[in-house]
Amino acid sequence: MLSKNQIKLISSLQQKKHRFVNQLFFAEGVKVIQELVKSNFELEHLYTTNEDFNDVAPHKRSVISENELNKISALSTPNTCLAVFKIPLERKIIESGLVLALDSIRDPGNLGTIMRLCDWFGIQQLICSKETVDIYNPKVVQATMGSIARVNVNYIDLDAFITKTKLPVFGTFMDSENIYKTTLPQEGIIVMGNEANGISENIEKLITKRITIPRFGDLQITESLNVATATAIILSEFRRQN
Repeated sequence: MLSKNQIKLISSLQQKKHRFVNQLFFAEGVKVIQELVKSNFELEHLYTTNEDFNDVAPHKRSVISENELNKISALSTPNTCLAVFKIPLERKIIESGLVLALDSIRDPGNLGTIMRLCDWFGIQQLICSKETVDIYNPKVVQATMGSIARVNVNYIDLDAFITKTKLPVFGTFMDSENIYKTTLPQEGIIVMGNEANGISENIEKLITKRITIPRFGDLQITESLNVATATAIILSEFRRQN
């Protein structure tokens, strides 16, 4: 049975400040939790409504009722399980190969999808500006579908990092060089901008190669692509050429 303190703690982890103070986050759903349990993430405790996850030590697993799960879940329709994990220390940045950089991405669903894309296209390093949504936000964790366990993520001063890097820096803009007619290298930093405002002015000044995904529609009215969709196209083209 869940105690009031357990309910209070887990519910508080929906807020970034409480995740930071407690150095904990939670994940929901069998697939996501299985991926995290198999990874280097340290399990604090698992709560499930079924007699499952038998590979988890008994002292770290509790069978609870659906009503109790409803009290701690962040989902409108709760799954069958929720697990609390410790937030790991950030690992050293991998500054080689293709690096994806996010400049103030705010939507949790977009970030989660972008992390899945990094996993799919073999992008080991994702760097985020400090204004980008927290990867341990429950909605982000849910959207990654477990890819959070396989992509190295760092929150940094993006301006300072790009200023010092020796890698070429690619930025996506509406009116630039057609990505399908551009020779793309095996190494570089690809910057994706904010959903509403694109790449910030400070970062734009540091871009060494401007690229665009051309529109093919007859009316040419659509203003822009969703940032996660654009990321998928760009990563696919980089990988296709290399």
